[in-house]
Amino acid sequence: MQADDLNNRFAYHPPRTPEVSEAHERVRQECRIFAGFLNHILPEGREKSLAVTNLEQVMMWANAAIARAGKDGA
Repeated sequence: MQADDLNNRFAYHPPRTPEVSEAHERVRQECRIFAGFLNHILPEGREKSLAVTNLEQVMMWANAAIARAGKDGA
């Protein structure tokens, strides 16, 4: 792994534009909506907890993808 890759993974990536902030919020909002749906239809138990935990991971990785994107969006 290159040092630049490690630095990028562990650096703070502030939103560069209002659109980036909006994208972060949209990801959080959509995941929150889906979490509510899962909470409503799934029975309590380990599987439900894992489903919600993994949805949290989806949100975190999606926001990491947005935050870590280069200035050209890639």
